Amino acid sequence: MKHTDLYINGSWHQTDERFDVINPATEEVLASVASAEIADADAALDAADAAMAEWAARTPRARSEVLRRAWELMTARLEDFAHLITLENGKARADAMGEATYAAEFFRWFAEEAVRADGLIIHAPSSGARIIVQHKPAGLAVLITPWNYPAAMGTRKIAPALAAGCGVVIKPASETPLTMLALMPLLEEAGVPPGLVNVLPSRRTGALVDHMLHDPRVRVVSFTGSTGVGRTLLKGAADQVLKPAMELGGNAPLIVFDDADLDTAIEGTMLAKMRNLGEACTAANRIYVHEAIAPEFTRRLTAAMSALKVGNGSDPSVDVGPLVNASTRDKVAEFVADAVAKGATVECGGEVPAGKGYFYPPTVLSNVPDNADCVHDEIFGPVAALQTFTDTADVIRRANDTEYGLVAYVFTSDMKHGLQVCERLDYGMVGLNRGLVSDPAAPFGGTKQSGLGREGGHEGMLEFMETQYISASW
Repeated sequence: MKHTDLYINGSWHQTDERFDVINPATEEVLASVASAEIADADAALDAADAAMAEWAARTPRARSEVLRRAWELMTARLEDFAHLITLENGKARADAMGEATYAAEFFRWFAEEAVRADGLIIHAPSSGARIIVQHKPAGLAVLITPWNYPAAMGTRKIAPALAAGCGVVIKPASETPLTMLALMPLLEEAGVPPGLVNVLPSRRTGALVDHMLHDPRVRVVSFTGSTGVGRTLLKGAADQVLKPAMELGGNAPLIVFDDADLDTAIEGTMLAKMRNLGEACTAANRIYVHEAIAPEFTRRLTAAMSALKVGNGSDPSVDVGPLVNASTRDKVAEFVADAVAKGATVECGGEVPAGKGYFYPPTVLSNVPDNADCVHDEIFGPVAALQTFTDTADVIRRANDTEYGLVAYVFTSDMKHGLQVCERLDYGMVGLNRGLVSDPAAPFGGTKQSGLGREGGHEGMLEFMETQYISASW
């Protein structure tokens, strides 16, 4: 928490207006952070624009080496970043270490991708011209990150942007800006030139971002967050015809067939549901269990959820920390109350504990009806909502019956059947006998209202590049 000011052009800038960052485990103030205004956004864009020309002119290998060094430095300091993530986000120590490791890996992956922006040369069949295709940096990028992964959602955008040759301005979530600010000295040490990366915490997010999206130098907007906010940003981006990369909401189904290995299914369900306390767009939201194995699956999942220790995430023995704020906790409680009122059964958890901190216990609900609110909206908390099925075609229909299409999970011992089901699911990602799909080497993203574009993989860098075609004859 050493750095709490704006980071513009390689230096720290104080502001008159500031806001508090709260520790969700204790409800105490962690730090007072500078809040950016419109003039600060202009200064950040000026800095990024000036720095980008030299950076984009560097060889891909030169950019690659800086990113590789960033991975080395962050890997050496994972404990420090994990501690800060726990303080401002609340997640348990093991979860925070997992995020820090995942976040650092984006620097290594895109260090390798920076040298692989492959183009092509072909002989046009009809005209006889040579078609030369290459990829060029798109321009300045505005990056907007959520509070649930304060390190990884930033590095997942910064690393490909730098690999592509772009300058960036990043707006971290107001709940968790400290981790991204702490990353800036590390990038300096790695060799990122002043001005190329700028960080603007702010309580005036809407006005600040809208102003930047209407600056003609900005060519890319990359956002991770709710579908509602994503729609608003897309409207703003349309005025300048910006290139959008949108990773939006989800309503992930998890399907357990009667031939699934229960050990694998329970382990995968726990990971898909409880990673980051369920505060993730990839979290299993609707869990469909075949009727033949539902009693045993429910018993074993309830035992696993009940065994988790709840408390301050700074304690290494704690499995489940607090939710990020009071409104998130209260929304989770409302989902549970609504489901119970409509006929669901509480197998474990289900009550807000007394005392300080935004805690909610791991909760299993069985017999959740189709009209429960939690079936149609993201729970974003540690609540497993169980439903049953008997027919494959019917459960696929139910799984697809949502405006979202980010990720789904399938558990079965029949790989042929599993792959057939995966292909019929209208989702950008599917975990087959796995509760974790996020990987820097994979193209992360969804269909329908879950977003546009992909993050990670080779596609992640192309989101920050434009394709240029040259027609030539020789």
